[in-house]
Amino acid sequence: MIEPPGRRERKKAATRRKIADTALRLFLERGYDAVGIRDVAAAADVAVTTLFSHFASKEALVFEQDRDFEQRLTQAVTGRAPDEPLIPALRSEVLAMVRHCTADGAAPIRRLIDESRALREYEESMRLRHADSLATAIAAELDPARTTTACRAIARFVIDAYSLACEAADPDGAVDEIFPMIEAAWEVT
Repeated sequence: MIEPPGRRERKKAATRRKIADTALRLFLERGYDAVGIRDVAAAADVAVTTLFSHFASKEALVFEQDRDFEQRLTQAVTGRAPDEPLIPALRSEVLAMVRHCTADGAAPIRRLIDESRALREYEESMRLRHADSLATAIAAELDPARTTTACRAIARFVIDAYSLACEAADPDGAVDEIFPMIEAAWEVT
């Protein structure tokens, strides 16, 4: 049985959420570049040091759910049923993530990211980190005959599929179009 988080953990999570929500509100109201860390801390009623104890950088404030996405991707690999094939499990998770990130309320955040070079660069480094974590999970879960390079390539394909689908006019259709190619690539490795 999983123990519910204690009071301290709940307070830390609430503070983190408050900081992220405040930052996002300010960024959307004023623009990313017009808002400083001190502005976010003051509006969230926390010290700058508290903000940095929860977020490593200003860019990380925008991508608050980054850890959840990375965990969801690796969980799609490690948490699947023993007889469930890898690529369909990843397709299902990517589709859910794409639907979340292309929902009606997500468009202003996407515009915010697209308009900021710093956020685009951070997003790219985040994608590479996600791909590395996913490749590690794939390699640990599968037949040792698969090379590290094959696992890394498939992980990058999956991350790129997510990005391409989020940008597509028909995100679900893009996932449907891309994943057979990923499946074919996985089959030949």
